Amino acid sequence: MHLDVAHLRHLIETLGFWGGHLAIWIVVFAESGLLVGFFLPGDSLLFTSGFLASQHILNIQLLLLGTFICAVVGDNVGYATGHKFGRRLFRREDSWFFHKKHLITAQDFYAKYGKKAIVLARFMPIVRTFAPIVAGIGSMKYRTFVSYNIVGGFIWTFGVTLLGYFLGQIIPDVDKYLLPIILVIVVVSIAPSILHLYQERKSNKH
Repeated sequence: MHLDVAHLRHLIETLGFWGGHLAIWIVVFAESGLLVGFFLPGDSLLFTSGFLASQHILNIQLLLLGTFICAVVGDNVGYATGHKFGRRLFRREDSWFFHKKHLITAQDFYAKYGKKAIVLARFMPIVRTFAPIVAGIGSMKYRTFVSYNIVGGFIWTFGVTLLGYFLGQIIPDVDKYLLPIILVIVVVSIAPSILHLYQERKSNKH
């Protein structure tokens, strides 16, 4: 999902310094581990937030620390959800916020990449929400999950946020190019999912 920089700037200015940071942290937490968070704009939110920090609208230290903690804690909540409710999630009927196909996609991704899926899924919308749930349903030990969760959460939050921050500092009037940059980030994020679905359909035909 794309996030408009003007809307985020307006939201932060409306909520105030701490309210703006808190709103971003909540979104990152929700997308990382709550079933309702799969539609949230994680990648574009981190990048745009990093850019706004370069413009001194947000604090980069608070932004990095808060998003990292919320990403890790969010995934832990997802793991706990999968561990507690397990296979019952596969028997749930689809609703406006829960679609079984997303869980199955994450399960296939996890089956293909194993433990690395927890790190790789961070850069894949939808999959990053359901991957920790699948890990909780499966046989991954909690200690192993936490290790990969911390690594993935760090690379994702620090990497995407600092990309926006440094581009905002070194490129004059970079805000004029934010839309195409964010679109590229979104496309790169969903490309693995599209490729995976294409390969899956191709193999099914054979």
